[in-house]
Amino acid sequence: MAIQKLGKAGVVCCSNGQPRTNGGRLQKLCDTLTELGLEPVLSDCIYADDGVFCGTGKERAEALMDFYKDQEIKVIFDISGGDVANQILPYLDFDLITKSEKEFWGYSDLTAVINAIYAKTGKRSVLYQIRNLIGSDSERQINDFSGTIRGETERLFDFSYEFVQGSSLEGVVVGGNIRCLLKLAGTGYWPDMQDKILLLEARSGRVPQMTAYLSQLWQIGVFRQIRGIMLGTFTVMEQENCIPDIISLVKEYIPENMPIIKTFQIGHGQDSKGIVIGGGLLLKSGNTKNN
Repeated sequence: MAIQKLGKAGVVCCSNGQPRTNGGRLQKLCDTLTELGLEPVLSDCIYADDGVFCGTGKERAEALMDFYKDQEIKVIFDISGGDVANQILPYLDFDLITKSEKEFWGYSDLTAVINAIYAKTGKRSVLYQIRNLIGSDSERQINDFSGTIRGETERLFDFSYEFVQGSSLEGVVVGGNIRCLLKLAGTGYWPDMQDKILLLEARSGRVPQMTAYLSQLWQIGVFRQIRGIMLGTFTVMEQENCIPDIISLVKEYIPENMPIIKTFQIGHGQDSKGIVIGGGLLLKSGNTKNN
């Protein structure tokens, strides 16, 4: 059966560059995307040749904007993570991004870029690491991604959750990795939190770090603005069974009637689902997926 052609996909690294030893895995990802009907086009800023950098902040931003300008590029996948994504923000052309129909996909440190795009343009982006397609859960990830990118299903965005406080929640989702989101605090790239669902997740960090992050969110007034909180995976805390756990920590900062949702399917795991930042969700107790 012929593969349905979906067009070209830009592949970028806006945060830490990839080590050249990852060349084989990147080729495997490109082969997988090709098999799914996408034609991957790699930016000039992929591999780290100077520490973690695959170009200056301006160069990485220009590489991303080149894909926004290219009419043949249909979607943009960031394959990086790390620490330096916010370095590109002053060099992005948000007017051009506003006019574009392309979605930006990335995770972890790309939380800073994704939320800046929403803050400046109102555009949706996808919190998801496309390298999951070649990870330990590749078969399901490929099936979910393939159906979703073709508009046939929403399986990539269907995730199990439970209410640990409250029973329903509706709103637009902002947030992502808690550490990387807070890089935007006090800048013009910080998203409007009023009546939002705040998604928080983390890979590293234990109780002291999460306490510091949550304290900052409280001190800048976020918990007085949002409608509720969605907690994804907190990898290190959950692997080490840290006490208090993340739910207990969060409850110290928010009103008793504020809904809290917990999911183990959004975060840094290779089995993680995607979620649309800037997209609306309606969540109800007893359901197992988003609407």
